[in-house]
Amino acid sequence: MIARQEQVCRRLMSVPGVGPITALAFRATIDQPDRFRRSRDVGAHLGLTPARYQSGETDIQGKVSRCGDELARTALYEAAHSLLVLSKKWSSLRAWGMNVAKRRGMARARVAVARKLAGILHRMWSDATEFRFGKAPGRVSA
Repeated sequence: MIARQEQVCRRLMSVPGVGPITALAFRATIDQPDRFRRSRDVGAHLGLTPARYQSGETDIQGKVSRCGDELARTALYEAAHSLLVLSKKWSSLRAWGMNVAKRRGMARARVAVARKLAGILHRMWSDATEFRFGKAPGRVSA
């Protein structure tokens, strides 16, 4: 399999929820990580930003703008879904996503986690770093 042979894809697949299809789609879409000045811009490039309708006093923040590559956006959305629903291992990204889901609903949480995941994958690729799960919240003993 191509994803197992390539070092970048193996590093990206270390993130919970990201499999070979997501890693390959992200790698093919971004192609060169130095095209983006900030990792935050990758989510907007893939169309994971809210579309806005503004006219006069009307300002509606709507669904996903759907600009950019559809395959990579869909793969990141599915990766976010599996991170939130199927993954059993704790990570600070999953905890953040579950807090968003409590406040705003699961559909918006998936899009938010997908956008954050795009930034994390870009940063991991450009810095050649591994995924950090974060510190699990410890129990406070009184």
